[in-house]
Amino acid sequence: MVMSVNTNASALLALQNLTGTTRELEETQNHINTGLKIAGAKDNGALFAIAQNLRANVGGMQAVLLSLDRGISTVDTALSAGEAIDDLLIQLKEKAATASDEGLDDQSRTALNNEFVSLRDQITTIVENATFNGTNMLNGSGTGVKALANDNGSATIDVAAEDLTLSGSIITFSATTELGSTAASAQAVAESITETIQNVHAALARLGTGAKALERHKTFVTKLSDTLEVGIGNLVDADMAKESARLQALQVKQQLGVQALSIANQSPQTILSLFQG
Repeated sequence: MVMSVNTNASALLALQNLTGTTRELEETQNHINTGLKIAGAKDNGALFAIAQNLRANVGGMQAVLLSLDRGISTVDTALSAGEAIDDLLIQLKEKAATASDEGLDDQSRTALNNEFVSLRDQITTIVENATFNGTNMLNGSGTGVKALANDNGSATIDVAAEDLTLSGSIITFSATTELGSTAASAQAVAESITETIQNVHAALARLGTGAKALERHKTFVTKLSDTLEVGIGNLVDADMAKESARLQALQVKQQLGVQALSIANQSPQTILSLFQG
């Protein structure tokens, strides 16, 4: 082997090994700091691209969940209002049935009619206030719910609106209906309310079915989003146990590399012994 003071082959080799160890140590420290074994395209272009596509899908799923939540809240608002109207209809039928008694005096009939009118007008108040996020499914405007069903917006889950106004087709009496001054007129109103109750029950059933469909799809989308996130983690997340063990091994290797470089740097000193007398 040529001994030279200009070129120290051993030191160069030791320096190359130490540089490689330092580079691996930096990569391991970055994995530990970020928790990712693939933090950018430079780490692994193919896996990074796949992970980014999955992240885009997860982002789309979050938009779907928000849309479903708005839809569920809108339908739930309509259902609550519809159930309140159903309770009012039961009370209205009770007043009408009571007023159909031919033995009532005029004063009692007038009192019943006043109560009937008050309850009737409450239906309008409930319908007008059954609004969530600017959407009212009961006021006859024809606005239903269209919630996103997938992350690219190509499919929706639709829940149709129900017209529970006093001018609609579901409620069979009008905003001016009263019990009248006779038992016969009160009986006719009672029959109309009976039909209305059946219609409202059918409307509530349709709304309930729609609400259930939204909730089922939300459960599915939540599970799908979780599965995608787990898949992303499998691709890019660092195994912290392995990274910890690798960090310790590289730290020891780095220290040994420094020692090896120090020894290699001292080897030219042996040339001096050749010139000693």
